[in-house]
Amino acid sequence: MPQEIDILVSEVGPRDGLQSIKRIMDTQDKLNWIKALAASGIQEIEVGSFVSPRLLPQMADCAKLVSETNKIDNLMVLALVPNLKGAELAVAAGARKLTIPPSASHAHSIKNIGKTPAEAIEEVHRICKFRDNLPVKQRPDIEVGISTAFGCTLEGTVSEDWVIEMAGLLARAGADSIGLSDTTGYANPAQIKRMFRRLRSEIGDEKMGGAHLHNTRGQGLANVVAAIEVDVSTFDSSLGGLGGCPYAPGATGNIVTEDLVFMLEAMGLNTGIDLDALIASREVLLRGLPDEVLYGNVPEVGLPKGFTYAAKRNS
Repeated sequence: MPQEIDILVSEVGPRDGLQSIKRIMDTQDKLNWIKALAASGIQEIEVGSFVSPRLLPQMADCAKLVSETNKIDNLMVLALVPNLKGAELAVAAGARKLTIPPSASHAHSIKNIGKTPAEAIEEVHRICKFRDNLPVKQRPDIEVGISTAFGCTLEGTVSEDWVIEMAGLLARAGADSIGLSDTTGYANPAQIKRMFRRLRSEIGDEKMGGAHLHNTRGQGLANVVAAIEVDVSTFDSSLGGLGGCPYAPGATGNIVTEDLVFMLEAMGLNTGIDLDALIASREVLLRGLPDEVLYGNVPEVGLPKGFTYAAKRNS
């Protein structure tokens, strides 16, 4: 059984990271990397997306990845699905948790999934209906992350009222959890607090999802702290800071998992992740993508002398 933790760090590098790299990583190299991440103590990994291989050939092996990584003990495997067809393929591959990325921005929604925000909400409803008609043991959890919830490189300001209204509509459509995504790296700590407070007020604690934050403008970890202060407890991040949205110009810079885990543990929040093993998994990644540029302050300078994990300090 996985250990009890304070904060769930959900690794999205194998999906969000690799989709932004033109080179295609070999399937076995991906599996080796995912296994190394899981061995470090990461309990949730988004392994890929069920999208057209013509549009994102980097994700063409998602079904095999789901099937193989489901065999890893104490690991929740996520797969991104943009539509009902993707959900059907994911369930056929054995996915136990699906994440859906409807966008609050009309322009980004069209670019990203070919649907308006209203059409995307209806697609979530269709996916949830599909889930409800499956045998109980085959029904995956469905989480939704509202993309461009804090601003859009294509449209600029996104109405906060609309984002919260959209969350309510998605909850009524049947999503198990709804979180907010700073797809373009526009968010600031005050906005993070305000929006997650409003989200909880709209959908209730039982459907509260996590935060998907980018470090495009250097606000990533500050935004994590702000979210923690309003009781958000799940955060997406990417090993080495790989990733960004290919349909949002300039939106690079996922939060670096290594730096996130260090900050959380230093704050006394247990993640269940071994930092030395996590940093070592960078080498496994680089064997599959030689010479890829990776980011992160902690991997560069190491852990401070006398560093103690939160679980040991709190025991």
